[in-house]
Amino acid sequence: MSQTTKHILLIVTGASPQVLTETIFALNQQGKQLPEEVFVITTQNTKDMLVNGLFTQGHWQKLIDDYQLPAITFNENNIWLIEDDKGNPILDAKTEQEQTFMADFITRKVFELTNDNTLSIHASIAGGRKTMAFYLGYAMSLLGREQDSLSHVFVNDKFEFVPDFYYPTPNSRIVYNRNLGRDVDCKNAVVTLAEIPFVRMRKSIDQTLVNTIQNASFSQTVASLNSAHNDELELTINKKAKELKLAGVEIKLSAKEFAFYLWILEHSKANKQGLVIDRTFEETTEHVIAFLTHFSQYGSDSRVYTKYGLEPEEFRDGEHKNLIPMERDFVQQTRSQINKKIGNRLTVELAEKISIDSVKQDNNTHYFVAAFTDLL
Repeated sequence: MSQTTKHILLIVTGASPQVLTETIFALNQQGKQLPEEVFVITTQNTKDMLVNGLFTQGHWQKLIDDYQLPAITFNENNIWLIEDDKGNPILDAKTEQEQTFMADFITRKVFELTNDNTLSIHASIAGGRKTMAFYLGYAMSLLGREQDSLSHVFVNDKFEFVPDFYYPTPNSRIVYNRNLGRDVDCKNAVVTLAEIPFVRMRKSIDQTLVNTIQNASFSQTVASLNSAHNDELELTINKKAKELKLAGVEIKLSAKEFAFYLWILEHSKANKQGLVIDRTFEETTEHVIAFLTHFSQYGSDSRVYTKYGLEPEEFRDGEHKNLIPMERDFVQQTRSQINKKIGNRLTVELAEKISIDSVKQDNNTHYFVAAFTDLL
């Protein structure tokens, strides 16, 4: 290995910043390569705990001093807060959308680090939510090289979940274990670092795909890998969850979007011409009735009904006398919303297969799902 190699520790943390000091302690204790710099991936709501425990209370520097460790670059600038698609830090990654941002962020950071051949990455999956650990492990398996490694750190039961314990101290340091209801001495703690063997797929993946990861979402990367080994991709529609699934990737839609997609799909399968927007489209109510019939099975938002001059119960009772025709803009806007969600989850090539497309023929506009129509 080149003499210019720089060793990096990349670690995910949550409400227990102790995993960082435990990992550094274990690496030193086991005589393994210590990092020259540390990067931590966490969420906004746990950053204060990390800063308070490691810097304000000084446990990071105490570890360095207690074991006379060489200088390791680590400060608040090395704490990476998981961001959403607009660059704003996410709070705690509890929502489905935030989980998606977390997956994208972790994969992108691993890409950036592993794309520098002068770096050797030691990734720790000891902290944070289980999904954080999974995404970091997955990203390392996808992008890791021979010089990179993956690990988990453990502490014996007596010191697990003890907030004042950060590492086994060389001298006696008493902390209180609330679960045991008694004091314990930090110098008696046992910390174990286990290296995790992982499959390095980077060399077996087409380099073009690897290069696109920097700008692709986690789901797009998964979809590309899955589709590369599957010549017969099938669109699965989960009506209960209001989801589309292609190449192992799920695309969740709102009730309105899901009903609209099924409505367009119905046209695409039935007449091979899709939904036809002609000069009489805004003069008839048949399209509204067909769409609302689908919507009534998947949603209850009264605003969708009142947009067309009805209350939900009026539509269910067949009282359509005040029904307002559907506008062209509604079709165009809803189609755009759906296609955006599909595009955010799938690669361009895969998204084109199930997106709602349109063509103009004889002064009419046809909307259809390409996979289910012969119209070109």
